[in-house]
Amino acid sequence: MTIGTGIVLFVIGAILVFALDLQIEGVNVDMIGYILMGAGAVAFLVGIIMLSTRRGRRGTVVDDEVV
Repeated sequence: MTIGTGIVLFVIGAILVFALDLQIEGVNVDMIGYILMGAGAVAFLVGIIMLSTRRGRRGTVVDDEVV
């Protein structure tokens, strides 16, 4: 879920920066877009790191049954 959220944030930020030409008084839309792109990149990287550490934790399962 983190990887997908990161991609979505990055895409929304890129749309705000590169595709829209909004002029809202008191709000810098380009800066909001860059912040969203940065947050998306961080979320994507965190998701990749979490995925790689989760795969490294696999081990042998020992089934201890007393007969």
